[in-house]
Amino acid sequence: MEEMSYYEILEISQSAEKTEIKKAYRKMAKKYHPDANPDDPEAEHKFKLCNEAYQVLSDDEKRSIYDRYGKQGLEGMAGGGARGGFGGFEDLGEIFEEMFGGGGRRSRQNPADMDKYPLDLGVDIVLSFKEAVFGCDKEISFSYKKACAMCDGTGAKDGKLAPCQQCGGKGQVYVRQGFMTFSQTCPVCHGAGTMPGEPCSECHGAGFEEVEETITIKVPAGVDSDNRLRVSGKGNVGKRGNRGDLYVTFQVEHDETFQRHGNDVYVEVPVFFTQAILGEAITIPSLTGEIELNLDQGTRDKQQYRFRDEGIEDVHGHGKGSLIAQVKLVYPKKLNDDQKALLEQLQESFGIESKPHESVFESAFEKVKGWFK
Repeated sequence: MEEMSYYEILEISQSAEKTEIKKAYRKMAKKYHPDANPDDPEAEHKFKLCNEAYQVLSDDEKRSIYDRYGKQGLEGMAGGGARGGFGGFEDLGEIFEEMFGGGGRRSRQNPADMDKYPLDLGVDIVLSFKEAVFGCDKEISFSYKKACAMCDGTGAKDGKLAPCQQCGGKGQVYVRQGFMTFSQTCPVCHGAGTMPGEPCSECHGAGFEEVEETITIKVPAGVDSDNRLRVSGKGNVGKRGNRGDLYVTFQVEHDETFQRHGNDVYVEVPVFFTQAILGEAITIPSLTGEIELNLDQGTRDKQQYRFRDEGIEDVHGHGKGSLIAQVKLVYPKKLNDDQKALLEQLQESFGIESKPHESVFESAFEKVKGWFK
């Protein structure tokens, strides 16, 4: 690709007219644009070459020098020739706007009709564990934006707007990086293309007023942290009086007893070692009251018992989760003489079963002894 001429890069003849050159560049730039070929170094390189070729061939003076002397003849030009300034900068900007900016300026919305803020609004609220599990009616207070009536939401006195001096009313500015030209939203007018000639005395140029509102929403049973609820028609109000939606994002507080995982609920059950050995029946808490847990004889530490349909109701109506009781074995911290004697007596009553390590390591002992003979 490096040895190809600019005409070969754009796949045109040396006699091509300007309109043909421009059309060819659009086609090739769109084909190799980085957005259409992410993480493709070869496509990025070809895109740069297409850009370089168009800068030269779209400029009559540069094209004439290139046709006579090649790239070497361009190196002495002011601004660096093919690798320097952008003689056709405005033309390139228009092409990029048409190709990647949604159809160019003709398709842009009338700035006078554009709202200065999104109509949808988001708020965060905190729920207790109980409120999230069982649902509730929750009162929330928030502020929303409403277009200023005095300036019709423009932020300008008497609604009179002037073209933005930074972008010339286009709403976009073009930035050069090496051989490439990128468009970005104008940082001064934020894409509107216009600015207030004189700020509105009511909203001081903001274009809106803040209105406080309190509403009551119905929180469905089973919501969890980061779940969102849409409240229709309670967002910001636009210039035409149309109102967006309010999106409520929930954060659920932790509970000291129950730990949630999806629609399942875990509860840690402390069990004394004798209860675990004997397999007693004990009462544990559930989301709806009390429930009986029948321990297996010889219950192990961290052993789990599942109670189906005793968990949290699915927020989408797909049934309920489980309550999962996980055992935490508890041992005595100290023993008195009587307790120690009783335990020793109990251990002796099991005979060899109370010393499983002896049978497990018997062969290992003999093997190790043989190592030192």
